[in-house]
Amino acid sequence: MIAVLAASTLLLGNTPAPARADPPEPASSVLPPGWSLTGKALTWTSDKLIPPGDAAVEFWSGDRLLGRARGAADLRTFTLPGGVSGDPADLQVRIGGERADASAPAPQRRVTGTPSAVPVRPAHSTDPGVPGRYATTTGEYTLPGITLSTYPAKVEMQAVVVAPTNAPGKRPLALFLHGRHWTCYSGPEMTDILLGWPCPAGSQAVPSHRGYLQSQRLLASQGYVTVSISANGINGQDTIDTDGGAQTRSSLIREHLAHWADWSGAGRATAPAIVRSAPRADLDKVLLVGHSRGGEGINRAAIDSLTPPPAATDDFQGTVRWTIRGLVPIGPTAFGQNPQPDVPSATILPGCDGDVRNLQGQMYVDATRGVSSGRALHSSVYLVGTNHNYFNTEWTPGQAAAPSIDDFQVVDDPVCTAGVSSIRLTAEQQQTAGATYVATAARLFVAGDERARPLLDGSGVRAPSAGPARALTHAIGANRTPVIVPDPGLRISGAARLCEHAGRVRENLCDETFDSPHFVPLLWPEEGRWAVALTTGTATLRPATPMPVAGAQSLAMRLVVPPNAPATPYRIAVTDDRGRRLDLGTATLTGLPDTEATKGSWAQEVRLALPRDVRAVTRLDITSGGTGTAYLIDAWGWRPGVPDPRPAALDRVDVGEVTAVEGDSGSVTWTVPVAVRGKKNAVVRFFLGDSLTAEVRSWTATVRPGTERVEVPVTGDTIYGGDRRSVLAAKAVSNAVIGDYDGGVRIREDDPMPAGTVTPSVTAAEGTALTWTITLSEPAGASIYLILLPRVPQTGPELSTTDVDPDWFTANSSQDPEPSRPLSGTSLQPFLEIPAGTTSIEFTVPTITDPVTEGDEHVRFATLVFPPDFSEPVDGPVFDGTVTD
Repeated sequence: MIAVLAASTLLLGNTPAPARADPPEPASSVLPPGWSLTGKALTWTSDKLIPPGDAAVEFWSGDRLLGRARGAADLRTFTLPGGVSGDPADLQVRIGGERADASAPAPQRRVTGTPSAVPVRPAHSTDPGVPGRYATTTGEYTLPGITLSTYPAKVEMQAVVVAPTNAPGKRPLALFLHGRHWTCYSGPEMTDILLGWPCPAGSQAVPSHRGYLQSQRLLASQGYVTVSISANGINGQDTIDTDGGAQTRSSLIREHLAHWADWSGAGRATAPAIVRSAPRADLDKVLLVGHSRGGEGINRAAIDSLTPPPAATDDFQGTVRWTIRGLVPIGPTAFGQNPQPDVPSATILPGCDGDVRNLQGQMYVDATRGVSSGRALHSSVYLVGTNHNYFNTEWTPGQAAAPSIDDFQVVDDPVCTAGVSSIRLTAEQQQTAGATYVATAARLFVAGDERARPLLDGSGVRAPSAGPARALTHAIGANRTPVIVPDPGLRISGAARLCEHAGRVRENLCDETFDSPHFVPLLWPEEGRWAVALTTGTATLRPATPMPVAGAQSLAMRLVVPPNAPATPYRIAVTDDRGRRLDLGTATLTGLPDTEATKGSWAQEVRLALPRDVRAVTRLDITSGGTGTAYLIDAWGWRPGVPDPRPAALDRVDVGEVTAVEGDSGSVTWTVPVAVRGKKNAVVRFFLGDSLTAEVRSWTATVRPGTERVEVPVTGDTIYGGDRRSVLAAKAVSNAVIGDYDGGVRIREDDPMPAGTVTPSVTAAEGTALTWTITLSEPAGASIYLILLPRVPQTGPELSTTDVDPDWFTANSSQDPEPSRPLSGTSLQPFLEIPAGTTSIEFTVPTITDPVTEGDEHVRFATLVFPPDFSEPVDGPVFDGTVTD
């Protein structure tokens, strides 16, 4: 066992507290390929470029999460500081729940045989994908940038508007927010992409906000004013946010909505031209559509609109003058797993998602259960054969202005590889299906057209306009009453057992190898999330008390059946409070098409008619006629209709953060405030990453309006290791929404960073290497990082791309050395690590010989020096060199 890193580094951008008083240890020879360990810093370098995406890059040791790593400018290097025991031989990188490191084992199919075919659902008589009667107009607006969070650069206020023409009265507003993507590009190849903000000279911004025009035009033709906003400034800077940028995206959304509120009222005359040419927007009828991290952003905007954050912590300082009627997260992240339970939602899950691969957006349905009144409908739409990127045309090859990719990168996958799979949709088919289901949500949530409900609530019908897309849906909320919500009070006998989705006791888990979107943990082991595992035979389930179902037309169940399973019968019977055993009939389910690269273990909705005179259910019998284990997620008494959600007066809980000075020795306890605002007693699950033991402790607590307090220990040392953080996080259980879901203690380093010097100007003959030595005044306790930026030398001529080793140049710039050009005009950015415990390293530039007589050539590098947590850099020494001919 060697020091790996602290379990307190459990959220994006965190820097952990160390758990050692020992000197830094050298990298171990048993580390897998691509890994290096120096003191408190763990680094993984990919052998290929990792395009910036929405899923977090996570480091694991076996089945234990170590933390979320920060990426470097080279898009290959990812680093996490820390210092706690772990197994060096079992280090893993997971992105969206899937292994991404070179040591990942060869894929093994969870299921065998030919992927199943999804039965075609009957066409629904209501089709929201049909264009409406209005012609449309399109234009853009740009406003002054705004300051968000602690970002050094302002975030753009830019958007594309598509609106109906000649539509009477005020019209509902649909706002779109794209996800996290590379922000800039300098050429047509993937090696020309950049992640940063603002875009450097010679590059231009990726127009991600223009990627939803098809959906905007469809809605506009139906009478909606639509706006799609740009968030490159957040994407390029959100690594400093512990929530992945959810709060800043919420603030950006609310800033735009505030402008629209002005433009629809007294400020109409000052509106941009495209806004003045559109009908006035009805801010009482707002639909938010968010793709990927944009999905988490719209959820946070709904929370912040109904229960505003404390003014001192909110970038948006205006008043709420709008009502959000519905949310459509598309392939969303759900890092916080804290959905707004009282705003209806329809979450689109791409069956071939190659970015947010674990389909964690399912939590926008599951995590609403029991939190509030349950009146809002929360729908999950599983779109077979769709990937992550193609919902946005600006992320789609052949349609995008910038370089783009198919995010599903598995070769020869029979379900999802384009050109191999008969199930995989084309980009155009996927975009049409996405636009259709966005319009369906608008029809139901905003227009209140109950005829659209069966397309979202698990009724088993399809929208004809979605073309060949196979869309499966299930839902909770609306007119459902609970019958079976698995918990320890449920009595189980026969062919079943109660199991945990994401607990810490291995024997209690549902199935460690069953990779279901319903089982996605909140990074940590999490008790209290239960399902019922069903095997062949009859399972009998008895709730603790009779469950009222008076008025329900059907029993609705969410069942996860084995992927690729053939049509399998499940016979269902209930016993009512009069002792009558009632056979409801047989539901037949076919497993979803699935391979090792997909997530077909998603619950399908089963609905069987209940006799009208059943008042309550005391027992549920499920007889499985197939092989393999199925999972009952929950069961409900169902009747049609979508009631007004009537948002409840839930408490808002925000986890605070305190700043501690590290100190030189010993342990000091710091108190973290948890603000609770409202009138109820809320139940919350807390998680605390213990920086001393590397264990994560969780517990549920009833919190009352006011300020709760959690104590966190901090240990000091006398070695520079950079700032770090011990994490406290929260998740709503009932009567609450969580705003700032993670906080804790931010521990400021009180030991100075060692000073760095570099050898004076160096000289080398053509064909040899220029070599500089960088020296620190003393060793650090964690790695320090340098990025070298080529600059025009003080004297010329300048060294060119064809004067240096071509492999070295490409590896450090992601560009081709041809055509020849000065190094200062390229994206060359060598990345250096000064390992913990060392005081000097060398930096070399290998040159090559050529037959041309050129005379002396010169090179100069400026440096940016980054602390161990990759936070704000400082200027470092300048490197000068001369190559003699």
